[in-house]
Amino acid sequence: MDRLPDPPPLPRPCPSFTQRRHLLLGSLSTLWLAACGGGSAGGDAAAQGPAPSPSPSPAPSPDPAPAGPVHYADISFASLGANADLNGALPFPADNDWNRDISTAEVDPNSDALIAGIGLATGLHPDFGAGTWAGGPIGIPYVVVAGSQTPVSIRFTAYGDESDPGPYPVPVDAPVEGGAAATGDRHVLVIDRDHNRLYELYRAFPQGDGSWSADAGAVFRLDGNPVRPGGQPGWTSADAAGLPIFPGLARWQEAAAGPGGIRHALRFTVARTRRAYVAPATHWASSDASANLPPMGMRVRLKASYVIPPTFSTATRALLSAMKTYGMIVADNGSNWYVSGAPDERWDNDALVSELAQVKGSHFEVLRMAGVVSG
Repeated sequence: MDRLPDPPPLPRPCPSFTQRRHLLLGSLSTLWLAACGGGSAGGDAAAQGPAPSPSPSPAPSPDPAPAGPVHYADISFASLGANADLNGALPFPADNDWNRDISTAEVDPNSDALIAGIGLATGLHPDFGAGTWAGGPIGIPYVVVAGSQTPVSIRFTAYGDESDPGPYPVPVDAPVEGGAAATGDRHVLVIDRDHNRLYELYRAFPQGDGSWSADAGAVFRLDGNPVRPGGQPGWTSADAAGLPIFPGLARWQEAAAGPGGIRHALRFTVARTRRAYVAPATHWASSDASANLPPMGMRVRLKASYVIPPTFSTATRALLSAMKTYGMIVADNGSNWYVSGAPDERWDNDALVSELAQVKGSHFEVLRMAGVVSG
C-alpha cells in the first residue's frame, strides 16, 4: 500500500554533515516546514511570545494491562530476521527512561510555549507503514541476528571520535533506512539477541569486502544500565540526540496487542530544536538558543483529558495509550510531530494516517525538564 496522504519527511539537508549534526540553521528549518507541511501557521510566532503557566494535569487514566508477558532487558525471546517480532522482549530494564511510566510526572512550566513552537494545530503523522515509498520501506528497519553473526570492520567517515569502535555484527544484507539506493540518513540497526547488544549506524554503506562505512555508530547494552558504557556527555550517536533509535520505534506486534501492548516511549521529530539537551539525550543539533524551542531529549505526554476514540483502529489506540503512559521523546530534527516506527506489511496505512492526524499538538504537554545542558 502506498503511503498516504502527506509527503514523507525530506532527507535531512546535508550540504555538510557537520551542519546537520551541530548547526541546524534557521533557513533549513524554514525549508523543512514549508516542504513537509510541518508546523501550524504562526507556530514560530507563538514560540517567541510569553509562556503562560500551564494548568495542572488532570488525573491520568489507568494504565491498560499489557496483552502478554513483558521481558525487560532480555532480547533472547525475539525472533530472527529483518523487522522480526520481539515476542514480548523489550530493550533495557523496566526503570530505564524509555520504559518508565510518566503518566503522573509533573508538567514543565514552559510547556505551553514549547508545544506552540512545535505546532498546536499540527496533527501526528506516522513515519512508518506498509509497502514502500520512493523505492524504500516506510520507516526505520532493523534486523535481529544470532550471537554467531560474524562481526565486521566499520570505517567511520565523520564522527569517529564520538563513535563506539567496531567490529559490529552487521550482515552484508542488513536493511538500510530508505532502501539500498537511499541518500538520506541510511540508518542501520542490528540487534544481537544472544548477547543483548544493539548496534546502530548513521549513513551506513556496505563495502565490497563485507565491511561497512558509516558517518557514526554506537553500541548499546540492552540488559542493564547505563545503556552506553562507552559514551560520553556531548556525544552524538546514530541519532542526532545521542539516543538509541531502536527502543523508541513503534513496532506492529506490540501495537496489534491494543492499548497496553506498547510498553515504552516513542521517538518523534520536530523541525526546530534548541542548542541544548536533557537526559536521556546526550547531544544537541542546533544553533538556536531560544528557551521556547525543545531541547533534544524533551519528553511530551498525551494529556489524560484526551479521550481516545473507541472507533480508532487497534494499532492507533495502542500508540495513543503509550503516549499517555510513556510519552514521546524528541530525538532528531525533521518534520513536526512525525512518530517513528519500523516498517511492516501488517500496518494499515490508511487508518494510521487518518486517525493520527486527528490528534493535534494541543493535546500534548511537556514534562518538567531538570538538568538541561545548554551550549
